Amino acid sequence: MNIVMRVIRHLWLDADDARRAVGEDTLQRLEARVHDSERRHTGEICLCIEASLPMSYLWRHLRRRMPIEQVVRERALTEFGKLRVWDTELNNGVLIYLQLAEHRIDIVADRGLARHVEDAYWRETLASMSAEFRAGRYEEGLTRAIDAVTAALERHFPASHSPGETPPQREDQLPNRPVFR
Repeated sequence: MNIVMRVIRHLWLDADDARRAVGEDTLQRLEARVHDSERRHTGEICLCIEASLPMSYLWRHLRRRMPIEQVVRERALTEFGKLRVWDTELNNGVLIYLQLAEHRIDIVADRGLARHVEDAYWRETLASMSAEFRAGRYEEGLTRAIDAVTAALERHFPASHSPGETPPQREDQLPNRPVFR
């Protein structure tokens, strides 16, 4: 990609652009999907949608020649900490991070889940949905990401109620509504 165009795109986009790209209807459906997911396991899912990278991250790519995939991963790890996804009671929080300017997604799982799920599972999951983001189909891609995370959490941290039984109310430790940056 042309370096000048990349810089302009990152300087131009902000959180309002991210909100418009996703849309209110999609936002409500994603929030409901996270809520429904969290009724089936004891984990916490947090969606973070960031329009552009801060210049300090972009410089890592431009000046240090760090691959953009690695820069996006580092930003996802930073947001994982800032949003306190690591601070869930069972250490099983998961951040789904969407970088709009780069059309990239990353998934960061806390240590409780990471010890059970191979990195290959996350790589395959991300590869299977990358076309959705490149095509601007954010809802479809994020829905697939939520479903993949849900499957991993259900397998390793299932809810403590029987199927068909109404799950007990539990306090959300992370917001179900996507966070915009």
